[in-house]
Amino acid sequence: MAFSSELIEEINLLLQFDLSSGQSGIKVHSDAAPSSVAAAARLFEKGLIDQIDGGYLTAIGRETAQHAQGALRILNSSVPA
Repeated sequence: MAFSSELIEEINLLLQFDLSSGQSGIKVHSDAAPSSVAAAARLFEKGLIDQIDGGYLTAIGRETAQHAQGALRILNSSVPA
């Protein structure tokens, strides 16, 4: 199973959250790229964020963002040959 472009957009949005503080949210403005606006709406529908245009991560959203950010760190690290 491969990542769809929609899932990649959602992951990219989750990567924008600052996990060092629970008080840090994001805002996806209505004039943002349509794919970003749609990704935020899907994350809201899935219960990962608390507002349709961003807001704050829910508990499951925070966990998901931690996994996404962890995977990105691992995949971006250099692996010895």
